[in-house]
Amino acid sequence: MTARGFIIAAPRSGSGKTTVTLGVAAALRARGVRVRAVKSGPDYIDPAFHAAATGRPGLNLDSFAMPPALIDALAAEAAAEADLVLIEASMGLFDGIEGEPGRSGAAADLAARLGLPVVLVLDISGQSQSAAAVVRGFASHDPRVRITGVILNQVASERHRAQASAAIAQVGIQILGSLPRDGAVRLPERHLGLVQAGEHPALAAQLAALAERAEKHIDLAALVALGAPMPSSGPAPVALAPPGQRIALAQDVAFSFAYEHLVAGWRRAGAEILPFSPLADEAPDDAADACWLPGGYPELHGGTLAGAARFLDGVRRFARTRPVHGECGGFMVLGQSIEDAQGTAYPMLGLLSHATSFAKRRLNLGYRRAVTLHASPLGPVGTRLRGHEFHYASVTHAGDDAPLVELSDGQGKGMGPSGSRRERVSGTFFHIIATDDQPSGADL
Repeated sequence: MTARGFIIAAPRSGSGKTTVTLGVAAALRARGVRVRAVKSGPDYIDPAFHAAATGRPGLNLDSFAMPPALIDALAAEAAAEADLVLIEASMGLFDGIEGEPGRSGAAADLAARLGLPVVLVLDISGQSQSAAAVVRGFASHDPRVRITGVILNQVASERHRAQASAAIAQVGIQILGSLPRDGAVRLPERHLGLVQAGEHPALAAQLAALAERAEKHIDLAALVALGAPMPSSGPAPVALAPPGQRIALAQDVAFSFAYEHLVAGWRRAGAEILPFSPLADEAPDDAADACWLPGGYPELHGGTLAGAARFLDGVRRFARTRPVHGECGGFMVLGQSIEDAQGTAYPMLGLLSHATSFAKRRLNLGYRRAVTLHASPLGPVGTRLRGHEFHYASVTHAGDDAPLVELSDGQGKGMGPSGSRRERVSGTFFHIIATDDQPSGADL
């Protein structure tokens, strides 16, 4: 049977998309449905919650950073292992960047490209009949995007629900459920979003509570029936060439921001992944020929990492003969020190000469394009990449290492040299999503 799919979106962030997605996924899984949940856009935290709710790996699809062929193939792969594919939008349904048509990064691009219907989650606190105007506007905004259902959230009373529902019914779009304001389940948050799924103190209980609310307040059968057949495609291309045949990958709550499609692509290309935990004071496997330190929350574990002698010595020894690359948090750990939010500085690997601080917070957020200035685990010189930055940490001492990439924002505006490289060690705050297939910004 062909899997069906739909997109859960909203007019803005904070409308309840994530809790609706998790509740629906967990409830359908309990019914025996094989569910695969996907996050639209750059996000490391929500996919881990998706994985916990569905029992299947999380996945990202990103219309800006991923070549269209990669999106098609990854969506088809997700469908091959599921009965239903749920794609959760980020921010508002149409929110992205200006530029290439169909490559704004908005979930609307995925709806149009994959031919999937959209279910709109509406927070109707502070309004009732006016919610219908919002639905009408979203339904008519882009003829490529089909709004096929609405779930009301933050409903204050039966009268509130009835007023909003009657007005929306006149638009001709089905109301699939209404979630009351009372009893809402809230997931704990942190500076980059939710507290990570692996750190959640009572995740199983909260997922069960979300599933119960979905069963009680959402017509799950009608929701599933709205889904459209997922498209088919050939094998997924490799988003980024593996940096080695055997890759030592740091993996714990301090280093958890590794994209599923990248790691799966490395495996598909024949690479072996050798995970290790810096927080458990583990060194990279000596059998590896490359080491990758992903992003995460090292600033929350400065003391533990500074005291992890086997990890520190192991990576330093590894770097004498083989390449080591760090992304964002991994880049911070490769430097001389990390200062935490309380102003305490902890010594780090010292393989690069910069120092970073979380005490001096400054938000860096947005899509990025990069061109490598030197050969590195990212590829040969001149490799073009797409990805994003999302961090509050700042560089307090730039050091004297050579820059690794020439960086631009998502629209191609130059941001100058970025990252660092010294001998076999490299790192950037820039998170890679895929190799850039359209360096000229040509219209697709």
